[in-house]
Amino acid sequence: MKRFIPVLAFAALVVVMAWGLLIREDRDALPSAYLDRPAPDFALPRLLTDGAPLTVADLRGDGPVVLNFWASWCAPCRVEHPELVALAEEGVRVIGINYKNEPDKAKQFLDRLGNPFEAVGVDRSGRTGIDFGVAALPETFVLDADGTILYKHVGPINPGELDGKIRPAIAAAAGR
Repeated sequence: MKRFIPVLAFAALVVVMAWGLLIREDRDALPSAYLDRPAPDFALPRLLTDGAPLTVADLRGDGPVVLNFWASWCAPCRVEHPELVALAEEGVRVIGINYKNEPDKAKQFLDRLGNPFEAVGVDRSGRTGIDFGVAALPETFVLDADGTILYKHVGPINPGELDGKIRPAIAAAAGR
């Protein structure tokens, strides 16, 4: 009987963990501490231009903003890139933060695939990503005109998520 105790304990643990996963409404959601709060403060050098750093103030102003954390070494970032280009072509403000990447490689990425970004900040240390709670690239945030984070998307944006999640979040941000 004693030799079955570890097996029974493991089975009980599996049942409890499975139950916890199954009762959650959205198992894919990663909550953000910043939802419905102002974006954290930052100042980053710009990737494509010299001059004033990219700051949280650049996220405020003329309508909603899609803020995308990306890198040239990130394969899923390459997959979602056409969706960001589509948003920019529709007139949506898309701002990028290039995360832990060599600036020359980031520029080559944009030269090859197109540049959907109104501006790109360079987060070489990853500190800004940490402040936003970025866990894995790509991650995308939708902010209203006041710079309040209304939506966080983890992982690459595919066409279905663009229509089903991102565009509705942009519309909600525009209506605030």
